[in-house]
Amino acid sequence: MTTLQPKPTPTSGQANLAPLPRVDPITRLPILILFPHSHCNCRCLMCDIWRATTRDELAAADVARWLDEWQQLGVRRVVLSGGEALMHSHLWDLCAHLQRAGIGITLLTTGLLLARHAAQVVAYCDDVVVSLDGPAAVHNEIRNIPRAYEKLAAGVAAVKAADARVTVTGRCTVQRANYRQMRAVVAAAHELGLDRISFLAADVSTDAFNRPLGWDDARVVQVALAAEDLPLLAQELDALETEFAADFASGYIAESQAKLRRRILHYYTALLGQADFPRVSCNAPWVSAVIEADGAVRPCFFQPPLGNIYQAPSLTSLLNSPTTLAWRAGLDMERDAICRKCVCTLSLRES
Repeated sequence: MTTLQPKPTPTSGQANLAPLPRVDPITRLPILILFPHSHCNCRCLMCDIWRATTRDELAAADVARWLDEWQQLGVRRVVLSGGEALMHSHLWDLCAHLQRAGIGITLLTTGLLLARHAAQVVAYCDDVVVSLDGPAAVHNEIRNIPRAYEKLAAGVAAVKAADARVTVTGRCTVQRANYRQMRAVVAAAHELGLDRISFLAADVSTDAFNRPLGWDDARVVQVALAAEDLPLLAQELDALETEFAADFASGYIAESQAKLRRRILHYYTALLGQADFPRVSCNAPWVSAVIEADGAVRPCFFQPPLGNIYQAPSLTSLLNSPTTLAWRAGLDMERDAICRKCVCTLSLRES
């Protein structure tokens, strides 16, 4: 689960906090995810955003125009995702508008441009999440960018030197190219000076990440685990739990042992048809929304768009249109094909 005080933080599951309720129509939206820029500076194996030929951006002036409504909706934090947000031509103007409105900012980034922008990052963002795929050789191979790990290391160091209070978390997508490197990922996180590391499975089943037609079977098998990989993954998790027990206990590894097995091993087992998918507990469509660089508004990263903010009277009108209200009312996460296979559910709580 995730709490929001003062910023999104995964908890160990020990806290007795109820999820924020699924209220319709939506009158309160604590988290808003923006894709400020449509392109990326990595060429990752598990993502096709870098293949985009457009350079769409959310204009800083438009964000300023939308802020009154966002404040009325109770937006407390904006997550800059994408695409690589640091490629935006006027990102700091956009962030300045958010900061003046009292909205916290989380930056999701490849880390390649962090060193160049460290001063601005710490001036506007109190929470940074970097992609980490393994130790240097593995990370560079998956990112398909020379010296990607070294650039990430320099960027994290620059942010911490500029303001050590800024939280820098690592997020690792576990896939066929690195599933036997989970211990090495945690060691690399320590080496980089990260404050926390989190793991999730690779999404291979939706149109997210610039895959409008999804992936064919050939692409899926390049990224997803095969049946013969599962025992080796189980061994890696066994060793991770033993060798990094202190990191589980302290929360440095964001997931508990049980959640990590459910999120990675159980998930890939289900993807192969050998088990049911883990039960979904998510309130994302009621407590958050995603605005992409071209203005498309989604209820989460993976579900189809509700409409386009540039073509609608307001964000609220999209979130609470008759069609959207009917969709949320009929959403059965136990049966919905996208929800059942989701690799990144949100169960937002507020302490």
